[in-house]
Amino acid sequence: MDVVVVVDMQVGLLDGQPKHDLAGVIGRINALTDAVRRRLGAVIWIRHCGKPGDGFERDSAGWAFLSELDRRDDDLVVEKTLNDAFTGSTLQETLKRLTPDRVLMCGWATDFCVDSTIRSAVSHDYNVVVVGDAHTLNDRPHLDAPTVIRHHNWVWSDLITNRSIRIATTAELID
Repeated sequence: MDVVVVVDMQVGLLDGQPKHDLAGVIGRINALTDAVRRRLGAVIWIRHCGKPGDGFERDSAGWAFLSELDRRDDDLVVEKTLNDAFTGSTLQETLKRLTPDRVLMCGWATDFCVDSTIRSAVSHDYNVVVVGDAHTLNDRPHLDAPTVIRHHNWVWSDLITNRSIRIATTAELID
């Protein structure tokens, strides 16, 4: 069974600079979550719960998931307060209960919460598949967003793991 972990795709990400290919990333996340559900897998939506005034404060407009996402009532939601979705949350307990063959990772922001959660999933001995075209961020002061995405996909593909890690496109995973 596959489990898709979708990190921080919330209204608060719309603040600041535009996110790289956001509409495309949302479309690919929707296609992936649909395919995994059809194969009797599970979808976990990670929700960042920020500090007062940071744009992701609980029950604020920015805390809500993006309305364009195809979320279902039987999907799971895990709340977090740090970059790493495993730390201080129920993600590890939830994955232990689900016993996935693979954990598919996508979301926002490539270089912060997605990166931290991927590395933690590897450290927790999951078979990780990074959906290489389904994570995003905005340009950084020193690098444009596509370069950051390419760099992280390259780094993740070579992490040392007791299980496996690979990068795959949405199309490869839904075929």
